Amino acid sequence: MTAPDLKTPTDLKSNATKSVADALNGALADSYALYLKTKNFHWHVSGPHFRDYHLMFDEQATEILGTTDLIAERVRKTGNVTLRSIGDISRHQTVKDNDAEFVAPADMLKELRDDNLALVETFRAVKAAATEAGDNATEGIVDDWTDQAEQRAWFLFEAARGA
Repeated sequence: MTAPDLKTPTDLKSNATKSVADALNGALADSYALYLKTKNFHWHVSGPHFRDYHLMFDEQATEILGTTDLIAERVRKTGNVTLRSIGDISRHQTVKDNDAEFVAPADMLKELRDDNLALVETFRAVKAAATEAGDNATEGIVDDWTDQAEQRAWFLFEAARGA
């Protein structure tokens, strides 16, 4: 069964908002995948830098999770539907899961850095779709999410220098 026309009030054209919603849903899926991977590494990090990495991963996971509601609500504000389940996330995510039983701390840092940089590219695609659609609100808010992901990547890069 397809979703009914939500008739959410907006002056944006439905075909334009659909492309923005698709881009946002991709960012949402990647955000959840990155959140869970970051928590996984938070739970399983070990070694001489345990405390520093454990706390940094937890802070970063909290920040990532904090954007998910904003992303999903932006989709809904444009009259579209968003992701509904873990399966739906897995069908949309481009960030790869890491199911390894052990990951060295240096590899955790590098993998999360690369995933955050990939998320930056996903956010840039959202920005481009929003610009094309004339969706000023999405275009503006995605800048903050991009900056947060860039900062996380920077912190991970700097932490990896000594790892």
